[in-house]
Formats: sequence, structure tokens, C-alpha cells
Amino acid sequence: MGIGTILAIYFLIWWLVLFTVLPWGVRSQRESGNVTTGTDPGAPAIHRIGRSLLWTTIIASIVFVILWGIYAAGLIPFDWLMAISGPPRRY
Repeated sequence: MGIGTILAIYFLIWWLVLFTVLPWGVRSQRESGNVTTGTDPGAPAIHRIGRSLLWTTIIASIVFVILWGIYAAGLIPFDWLMAISGPPRRY
């Protein structure tokens, strides 16, 4: 597997994990009781994007290492991966 493929797979895992992590610990302006005029009450009161990006990187790295270990150990055969990712067969 080439470095480009590895980076692409990691990026996809990271991106999926990001959208899972983003809502963690977010309080809306309405929940905090401090709604700024002209903004939506459901908007976050405090942006903690740095913490979200850190958690995303940690979790995505763990998931990637687990999947890489499964692939490297041969628990998922390469032929099976090619069969499920290729175009459908016409009979």
C-alpha cells in the first residue's frame, strides 16, 4: 500500500471522527444564559475547536492503527477487499 493511499485512508477516518467529536461538551448560548444579540441562541457559547481537533487526532490515530493492524495481520484478505470495492460483475 502506497503512502498516498495510507494518507487518504487516515484523512477519511480523521474527517469522520471530527464530525463525531465536534458536539462533545458544547453548550449553546441559550444553555449558558448569555445570548449575544444578532446570533442564533443555539450557537456555541464557547468555541473549543483546538480541543476537538486534538481529540479527533487521538481517536483517528487509534482507529487507524487498529485497522492497519488488522490489514497487516492478514485478517482481511486483500482479494476480498478488491472484490467488495470493485465494479459490480455483469453476468
